[in-house]
Amino acid sequence: MKKIVLASTSTLFGQEYLEYLLEELQSFFKGCSTITFIPYARPGGISHDAYTTMAATAFSKINKKVVGLHSFTDPLEGLAQAEGIFTGGGNTFLLVQQLHQLQLISPLKAKIESGTPYLGTSAGSNIAGPSMKTTNDMPIVYPPSFDTLGVVDFNLNPHYMDPDPNSQHKGETRETRIREFHIFNTTPVIGLREGNYILVNGDHKILKGEGTARIFEAGKKPYESKNIPF
Repeated sequence: MKKIVLASTSTLFGQEYLEYLLEELQSFFKGCSTITFIPYARPGGISHDAYTTMAATAFSKINKKVVGLHSFTDPLEGLAQAEGIFTGGGNTFLLVQQLHQLQLISPLKAKIESGTPYLGTSAGSNIAGPSMKTTNDMPIVYPPSFDTLGVVDFNLNPHYMDPDPNSQHKGETRETRIREFHIFNTTPVIGLREGNYILVNGDHKILKGEGTARIFEAGKKPYESKNIPF
């Protein structure tokens, strides 16, 4: 049975890394002594080692050890050994490029579908859907494919922001860009606001955190929901 947490962000304003999620993660990763961290998204160009240290510091508060997947000579073997998995945020293009280059997409998908608990934040959540096409990130590298894990049947738009009626900004809103996506694609999209996350247990999905999510379906008007309809 799939066990997945997909969070919009790792850090809320005024909090430490993963702080708002730790209570959930303590029960979510129950039975796991070590979490395998996938650091390839490298926010701000941070090194794999430094990023893994950030994750390790957070998980130490709930008595979990963290090992970076990059530290294994053979990342496929490191993934095979994983009791629980966390993919951090950063640049989705870079993350997906690395996962394809290291031939980790199919093994990671199989690992999650076999029941290994999986946490994603931001870019790490983007890759759970069928494609990365609704990311907010700049294409700093060129992955061989936009296809991702498909362990859920919807795409995410993490850090979703509502249009500000008082803003003088005249560029595209998130809603505009997702409408553009649906001109060429039919995959549903969930606009996930800061502080919200989706908990998946098998076929059951629930939105947690404050408020609602913005739901986009091709050919339909966007709507707000506390439930995940897919």
